[in-house]
Amino acid sequence: MVTPVNPPPLDRTSPQHLTDTWRELAATLADGVGVRVLRAVYGDPRAAAELVPRLTGRQATGLDPLPTDPAELAPALLRERRAEIQTLPDDTRLLLLLAAADQYPVPTDAFLRAVMAARLDTRSLDAAEAAGIAHAGAGGVVFRDAWTRIAAYETASPADRRDVHRLLARVLGGAGETPWRSWHRGAGAPGPSGRLAAELGSAARKAAAARRLPLARALAERAAALCPEPSEQARLLSRAAGYAWRSGDGDRARRLAAAGAEDALTGVLALRAGNAGEAFDALLAAVVRAGGDGGKGEGAVGSVASGGAVISAVDASATHLLARATEAAIYTGDLRRLREAARVADRLGAVPPGTMGGLVAASDGRYEDARELLKAAAGRCGPGGDPTVLLHAGIAALLLGDHGRAATATIRAAVSARARGTLVTVSQAMEFRAYADFWTGRPRAGEAAAADALWQAHATGQDNGACHLQAALAMFSALTGDSDLCRERAASARSYALARGLGLPAALAQWALAVLDLSSGRFAAAAARLRALAGFGPGHGHRAVRHLATPHYVEAAVRTGDTRVARVAHADYHHWANAVRSPDDLALSARCRALLTPGAEAVDHYRVALDLHSHGTRDFERARTELLFGSALRRLRRRTEARDRLHSALEAFDSFGAPHCAAQARCELRALGTPATPTRTGPGSPAAGLTAQQLLVARMAAEGATNREIAARLALSPRTIDHHLRGVFSRLGIRSRIELVRLIAEVDESAGG
Repeated sequence: MVTPVNPPPLDRTSPQHLTDTWRELAATLADGVGVRVLRAVYGDPRAAAELVPRLTGRQATGLDPLPTDPAELAPALLRERRAEIQTLPDDTRLLLLLAAADQYPVPTDAFLRAVMAARLDTRSLDAAEAAGIAHAGAGGVVFRDAWTRIAAYETASPADRRDVHRLLARVLGGAGETPWRSWHRGAGAPGPSGRLAAELGSAARKAAAARRLPLARALAERAAALCPEPSEQARLLSRAAGYAWRSGDGDRARRLAAAGAEDALTGVLALRAGNAGEAFDALLAAVVRAGGDGGKGEGAVGSVASGGAVISAVDASATHLLARATEAAIYTGDLRRLREAARVADRLGAVPPGTMGGLVAASDGRYEDARELLKAAAGRCGPGGDPTVLLHAGIAALLLGDHGRAATATIRAAVSARARGTLVTVSQAMEFRAYADFWTGRPRAGEAAAADALWQAHATGQDNGACHLQAALAMFSALTGDSDLCRERAASARSYALARGLGLPAALAQWALAVLDLSSGRFAAAAARLRALAGFGPGHGHRAVRHLATPHYVEAAVRTGDTRVARVAHADYHHWANAVRSPDDLALSARCRALLTPGAEAVDHYRVALDLHSHGTRDFERARTELLFGSALRRLRRRTEARDRLHSALEAFDSFGAPHCAAQARCELRALGTPATPTRTGPGSPAAGLTAQQLLVARMAAEGATNREIAARLALSPRTIDHHLRGVFSRLGIRSRIELVRLIAEVDESAGG
């Protein structure tokens, strides 16, 4: 008889168990909240698992900011770490306190100088090293983790903390160390002090000008804590919130903003994480206020609007606020309200952004005026410029159909934002870069870039931007033929967008579903979706998206025999294409005319379209035009040219990774009695047929990650990951993860060779 072996007891403190617990809890949170939770607790899964049950319902859904005080984030973990610190000798605790004050919350790199000045014996650190709490490193003390460092600071008495801060302030005497010295002077103060508050406020401005936004935020926040005058304290809190927001600390920014709100800051936060309609109202009020005081107010307007320096001229501050108001109108889809902003700008003598004037002219039907205004805005895309100006240059270029310039401008906006420390602008620039990637037939690169930007948007608390990126990812999924993922992403984007009045992502998600229907041969469904865009008002649809989708609507309408409304839509689209003179827009207009023209008369229009495509950048739409032309030629019994056009379209769709469109081309070739060229996968690249998302999932699975772990890392559902892996196995012709590991290794080996 075999004696049963009892399994070992579950270790609930093991790293794997803590990670599993956190993954399960993360699945209960709204999109993006899990990313912010993990960031708030310094990546510690135990702290994350402790925080989630403590969140309010509004925090768990992203409506309210997360806590920022360590004692609120993970009190049990912090108590445990403090108990460990308290077992150490007094001399050891003093060294750990000094090291922690030098690192948290502002790193000042003064520990070794302070040790020498106070003649402390660093051998006392041996006890901390023996306990596994910390050890000496080349630049000072290396703590086991962030929570141990916080505990080393929090365990000390307030008097001891003030003493070490004053010691650190004394040794920071270099000419370029003023902001850090001021920080420690403020942290060592026993109570309110107007003089110290003024010193810290000045240091915050210098730190911001030097593009050290986290330091500027800490200085301004400490200045507010020391300031005895309530109105000045509110201004300092608004500045701290502005610095926090631009550096990517969205939760702290929202908490600080609640204590010192100003219209400019309220508008910016609402634009990226609230109701965009309310954002427009707040931003316009801030424009009026900036004009009323001569633009010399130095609160949130100065700290939020541009590069961090104080804004002193009315046209500079008002222009940046008007740019934000323009973005709010773009996100809502209520372009008519831009007329109101334009009137305010004219009354104040402020210079509005070219995108504002261009969109106002376009919504009035003055397309030639719109072209000139947008061209001027698009031309301001030189390297190293202001991220806001570069972002608007990209938007203007997209409206003009200049996708090469749009890609350049948005990339430069992201690069400039990183260089200035304004991380919050990076993901916003990538939102609009996604359009250029889609239209130029780069779905895999575009999807990967958009997925990375989605994580950044979530991490920095920009839920509205994340919604826009989800809609863009839905469009990429439509292009790459991943139907389930397209529908999941579109549903997520539309649900959020409709609740926040975000007409742009709502319309883009609807367009993505229509593209999926169109490429899958569901023409009536595509026509219905695109026709509905015309009836959606601001907050639910978007006039610009409806206009850009006109070529797809015309195709779907012709396929279903309903061309009356399509002809009207094409007439307006042709007017715009003629005005902006974009080869791509003119090509698509010619394609629409070909679709609306019966019989052999359509051939010349198709030839004009392809000739114009050769001067443009929309490679995917060129392939779509070749597919439609080949189909028309087949019906006209021009078999040889039809075969050539269809083979060309098929080759393009295969290279784009667009299987649904490729299937349509193969179907047309079979109708000709011509064998279709199979999808090619290079002998050295067995995964060449996978989409960017499938390849990413495959790599994670090959590295041993479970479906749930992959889902948490990519902010997707486990069901979607399972669908991806089934698609990977099907395309690669494998049945197990063992085979997947081998194939991914071959891919890496081939890439390395």
